[in-house]
Amino acid sequence: MTTTIALAGKGGTGKTTISAMIIKYLMKKQNAPILAIDADPSANLNMVLGVDLDSTVGGIREDMLKQVQNSVTAGGAARGSMSGGLSKHEYLDYEIHSSLIESDRFDLIAMGRSEGPGCYCAVNHNLRDILDTLSDNYPYVVMDNEAGMEHLSRRTTQDVHHLFVVSDPTLRGIVAAERIVELKDELNINIKNTYLILNRLPDEIPPLLKEKIDSIDVTFLGTVPVDESVTEYDFSGTPPGRT
Repeated sequence: MTTTIALAGKGGTGKTTISAMIIKYLMKKQNAPILAIDADPSANLNMVLGVDLDSTVGGIREDMLKQVQNSVTAGGAARGSMSGGLSKHEYLDYEIHSSLIESDRFDLIAMGRSEGPGCYCAVNHNLRDILDTLSDNYPYVVMDNEAGMEHLSRRTTQDVHHLFVVSDPTLRGIVAAERIVELKDELNINIKNTYLILNRLPDEIPPLLKEKIDSIDVTFLGTVPVDESVTEYDFSGTPPGRT
């Protein structure tokens, strides 16, 4: 059985760093491989984990559509097949597995940019099948999302067991987290547990923030204190997820 952990939050809350910390924790505590999915279009989870990123699912999707369009322009049949006789599903499956970054205890795949102006319905259906099949091979999946959780809403992954909503210690951050909590109820996906994490807290939670947190229909998991070493890692480019 695969346990899926997803993280969401507005930009700048540190959710990517927390994603890496969760992956590091699972590497230490669980003798099982982990699939890390970078579903934020900015695609920088690889930097925090200390691995190079060469391609993304979004890039693969766009390249395939260009090949199909070029085939049509050239008078090709484009009847669901790619060059070499591969079906579109086979082509996507091969390219996605080729783009998988393999490490000692975790593998990483990046979703990359969102959809362009082309037709993606059939492509996304194939992507869902391939990514779900890929996820089935891992006991743990950790998914770093953008605030809007687009890839969750498009069901490009399976059901989520634990959703961590990350906020900074500001009222604006808590309001953004509240909107994400409300948004998850609108998604056509089963999220079993939802938690709120307050990140980069310099001291105790101010009363106004505590009052706002208590008003949100979500379990408050706890706080992560300010850590100057994490800032130093960011300045130097050192991946804290691998130290």
